[in-house]
Amino acid sequence: LSYGLYPVKMVVRGDHTSVDFSLAVVPPRTECVVFSIDGSFTASVSVTGRDPKVRAGAVDVVRHWQELGYLIVYITGRPDMQQQRVLAWLAQHNFPHGLVSFADGLSTDPLGHKAVYIKSLMQDHGVLIHAAYGSSKDISVYSSIGLRPNQIFIVGKVSKKHHQQSTVLMEGYAAHLASLMSHGGSRPAQGNARMVLVPRSGFGHSASIRRRRCGSGLVAKRTDV
Repeated sequence: LSYGLYPVKMVVRGDHTSVDFSLAVVPPRTECVVFSIDGSFTASVSVTGRDPKVRAGAVDVVRHWQELGYLIVYITGRPDMQQQRVLAWLAQHNFPHGLVSFADGLSTDPLGHKAVYIKSLMQDHGVLIHAAYGSSKDISVYSSIGLRPNQIFIVGKVSKKHHQQSTVLMEGYAAHLASLMSHGGSRPAQGNARMVLVPRSGFGHSASIRRRRCGSGLVAKRTDV
């Protein structure tokens, strides 16, 4: 398959039940921006709560990176059994389309899951992480994959020792977006990354995406819920 997003329907021959998903094939060295859903997007504790508020300006920052040609990757340590509620929340608040990673079942090490997933994207599929966003808990994850402090953007409360390990968005997403949009604040994705992948829109139908290997590219499976 050439690079792109392919809709697929699979039908069970016996009872004719079906599942719709998409195969996303991306070239090596595709540049991505990673967003940890929990804590960095929500003004309240959990996206599984009763319609938690989204942090002001969060959607605009994600859209800014998408419009520059970066592949958006959303990660969470939450189990895949919560995907419908979480993805519906992303769609409700018009977050741009992107790959979404959930933990496989209940995890005793959600941060470890995030690190393993991102490392797999980098090592197995040649994906490049240009920047990553999260809460203070995610700093160790992003540092472990080799990101520099100026590539790690953190919202919320951060201890003093973590200030040297990340870029803390003290004034929130709106001020950060203004900085990104200023001269030299951010650059378009380079190389093959701009050929790909995801429509410049929101989630529409809630979807989760799981990675699979296919040749030199990344094949991601989106399962509609």
